[in-house]
Amino acid sequence: MSCLPCCGSREEEEEETKGGSGGGGKGGGDLKKEASGDASSRRVSRIGSDKSKSRGGSDSNKEGSVRKDGSNTHIAAQTFTFRELAAATKNFREDCLLGEGGFGRVYKGHLENGQVVAVKQLDRNGLQGNREFLVEVLMLSLLHHPNLVNLIGYCADGDQRLLVYEFMPLGSLEGHLHDVPPDKEPLDWNTRMKIAAGAAKGLEYLHDKANPPVIYRDFKSSNILLGEGYHPKLSDFGLAKLGPVGDKTHVSTRVMGTYGYCAPEYAMTGQLTVKSDVYSFGVVFLELITGRKAIDNTRPTGEQNLVAWTEESLQKWPIHYFKAIFP
Repeated sequence: MSCLPCCGSREEEEEETKGGSGGGGKGGGDLKKEASGDASSRRVSRIGSDKSKSRGGSDSNKEGSVRKDGSNTHIAAQTFTFRELAAATKNFREDCLLGEGGFGRVYKGHLENGQVVAVKQLDRNGLQGNREFLVEVLMLSLLHHPNLVNLIGYCADGDQRLLVYEFMPLGSLEGHLHDVPPDKEPLDWNTRMKIAAGAAKGLEYLHDKANPPVIYRDFKSSNILLGEGYHPKLSDFGLAKLGPVGDKTHVSTRVMGTYGYCAPEYAMTGQLTVKSDVYSFGVVFLELITGRKAIDNTRPTGEQNLVAWTEESLQKWPIHYFKAIFP
């Protein structure tokens, strides 16, 4: 299920932030200036020019930097040439392909130092453009938590845009919930609750620790990646937005997200709050406890939307029925 705007393209997304500057004291770092939309195009150009300077003989351990607007602080991120990442993925061979979506394709790769990584190659004609690429680099460079995927580096050679992440060996939560092969055991109850708790901790960090708060805006089962022991981490921050601060209650922005996970009040008004993520978390939690997809067009009419089906079922069936199914 891909991320689709309700109107317009992601490149043309316009926003009006309903908040002022954030106060200090929270542990997530000051993000306001780094992610401001006005400087996006300038910073993309800077990344591209910095990268082109290193193409002739940079080594992949060299750190690139994205400057904070108005300060001398740098955001360190490892830079790679396109040639290095092509070598790491065996020239993006099909047998290295991990998955694909509206943003492009993700490949398994091996860096020169032997580290196993996931390389996301953005489709130049896809849904994720320069703005989303930059947002992801900035967000994952500044935000660090055990339940957020680690960004190792990026490539911005010419018109190529690639992101390099830690490799998550168990894939996405979606792959363990839906269309599971007959020879594969479904997730047990304790594992499902462990995944839900870890994903909730990642959201809590974004909402309560980052300064200003960060609204993920694309919480869904395919964006929850699983490491050893089914340790969950949130991934894909291209749609993330800075949340309201001070006495402001919301951020007004063009509606973006994934059908079935998007909070209805956000979809109707364009007013974005951290509660929008909480709604999406609720949808994923329903997926975990029912095994159903958020939207499943193969089911009968009335059962295709998981939230609507759940609401109707709660009205029809006694509560002890659910307690028997979901202890």
